[in-house]
Amino acid sequence: MIASVLAASVWCFAHLEHDPARTDWLIAPARESARIEKRGDSLILSNGLVGRTIRLAPNAATVFLRNEMIGTSVLRGVKPEAVIEIDRRRYAIGGLDGQPDYAYLDPAWLDGMTRDPEAFEFTGFTTGETTALFDWKPKRHAPDAPWPPKGAAVTLEFKAPEKLAAQYGAITVSVYYEIYDGIPVIAKWITISNAGNREFTLTGLEGEILAVNEEEKDRIHVESNYAFNTMVTTAWGVDADYPTQVNYECASPILLTSRYPKGPGVLLKPGERFDSFRSYVLLYDSYDKDRRGMIKRRMMRTLAPQCLENPIFMHVRESNSKALRRAIDQCADVGFEMVIMTFGSGFDIESEDPAYIARIKEDVDYAHGKGIEVGGYTLMTASRDAGPEFNVVSPDTGKPGSMFGQSACLASEWGGVYARRVLHFMDATGLDMIETDGPFHGDVCASTVHAHHRGLDDSQLRQWEACCNFYRECRKRGIFINTPDWYYLNGSNKCAIGYKETNFSLPRWRQILIARQNIYDATFEKTPSMGWMFVPLVQYHGGGAAATIEPLSEHLVEYEWYLAQNFGCGVQACYRGPRLYDTEETRAVVKKWVSFYRKHRGILDSDIIHVRRPDGQGIDCMMHVNAQTPEKALAMVFNPTDTEQRAELTLPLYYTGLTKRAAIRERDNEPRICKLSRDYKATVPVRLPAKGITWFVVE
Repeated sequence: MIASVLAASVWCFAHLEHDPARTDWLIAPARESARIEKRGDSLILSNGLVGRTIRLAPNAATVFLRNEMIGTSVLRGVKPEAVIEIDRRRYAIGGLDGQPDYAYLDPAWLDGMTRDPEAFEFTGFTTGETTALFDWKPKRHAPDAPWPPKGAAVTLEFKAPEKLAAQYGAITVSVYYEIYDGIPVIAKWITISNAGNREFTLTGLEGEILAVNEEEKDRIHVESNYAFNTMVTTAWGVDADYPTQVNYECASPILLTSRYPKGPGVLLKPGERFDSFRSYVLLYDSYDKDRRGMIKRRMMRTLAPQCLENPIFMHVRESNSKALRRAIDQCADVGFEMVIMTFGSGFDIESEDPAYIARIKEDVDYAHGKGIEVGGYTLMTASRDAGPEFNVVSPDTGKPGSMFGQSACLASEWGGVYARRVLHFMDATGLDMIETDGPFHGDVCASTVHAHHRGLDDSQLRQWEACCNFYRECRKRGIFINTPDWYYLNGSNKCAIGYKETNFSLPRWRQILIARQNIYDATFEKTPSMGWMFVPLVQYHGGGAAATIEPLSEHLVEYEWYLAQNFGCGVQACYRGPRLYDTEETRAVVKKWVSFYRKHRGILDSDIIHVRRPDGQGIDCMMHVNAQTPEKALAMVFNPTDTEQRAELTLPLYYTGLTKRAAIRERDNEPRICKLSRDYKATVPVRLPAKGITWFVVE
């Protein structure tokens, strides 16, 4: 018997008497819209999944954060709405003083709590609509999702305390909140405006501070559009206001803060303002790994819908017209949709040579005539030497140097020139996509002479802004963006699925199984469309003939496994080489799996339930589910062993929305009707030959 995973184990068993197709928000469309309303002296933000109550007097402060999916209160105490640091001195934004105990929050205490006279004071609020961080219209088979996401918004206004105003003049802070339809998420960010008569430096900023109770700590997640690679904005720290906690030293990490890891270090002159990054507070309703993954992926589908674009692409290793057009012709022939001139291909997206630009434009026009999109590779900052005057300066040595050995500073004059060159090239040639290796990754820069940052403290912020502004310009043009970092909330489409590049130097069968493990593990966090996989048609990091697929016709079984597991999991891969096929037999295999993906695209781009992780000892299985598509599930089953495998495979069908029966067919065979167990499972017999692959469609 193959062990299976019940995707809603903890949550589902409490709801077995209900019809999940009507009652579960991850299956049925949301029943409640997001709303913001004033009740007495409080603002209520709610969408039926999450609720936030902000008391407005004697100062504004969040007093309740409620997980409405399971009926629990997240907070044990009141904290300021934010904290800003002006010239190294901290100031609370809102908040209430006088809570007797931070182990819990008794609503009866609220009327007796007071305003801190040294905190920014609430002055009023306005409601409005949700906003978009970047331009986007559905393309490349992405669903027609609303953009910006539907929901409701409110802005709270605060004025500076008297002592601060006397010193600097009028400083105001606006705190923005957005709550969305259909996801348990509330976004938050702040704006600081200097309407006074004296400049100051914003030396620190904490945009969200939540005194989370011990039980809810593991059911809350904060996503940030400023967090990636080495930059972490979410911190769990100690709460000095909580002396009654069990930890004798009062050191339990139960105070959640979303803050700049450095700086922001911005100098605000009179008349200027600063907008912070956005924090997205997400609540889970379960400890089940698959369900939590689906909740996070639903958030990404809603807040970054461009990551659902999922074109089929090839990485061509040469960019001359002959090689490029051969790749274009083969892609058009077998059903691929995009050609990317990969690293090492000789492609130069920074070129200003009119003849080169004209040649690339001719090739792009040729591709468009065949229905193929074209893009190319560029190295941005990481590991790039832009010259001593433009490179990142290490704060430790005062000399050029970074975490990658050497990197260009994107906030130097070079960074602005780089962006203008690349955008001009794309505009002039009609390129459809860009692959930006080494985007800004968190390096600080101690230079005090670079054009677009003042020094060390604002170097992270200004480089991040430059990177995001570039991606937003690409989004305006409908450019597809591959970038190996978590820039989805700033407009990118894909990141690596999650793999070690040197693994593609291993013998073919080892790398194939490890790659499938990588897909299995990564799709807890990512939708299939959010990540790319890799296929070394030619040698990549090494390994020689034992590691590569070329000559394709001589390794057709391994090539087909790569095609099957990538397309079957809905994960597009970088097929890196000079061609997609070399014989008619190879061509037929490629077309077979492209056709399979395109036939089942709706379900294969849907979320994955993880049935059995690949271990090389027996069959493994991943299953796509979607209650809103005609095909409710598609389970891919692999036998990587050298012997025939027989098993009774249990499929957890809860998230299909089916409750009693399911029509299940293997491949294109006639379906058989399966009665679902009380926990929404169906069992199907599997018989797979050595190195065999099959799939089951549930309708």
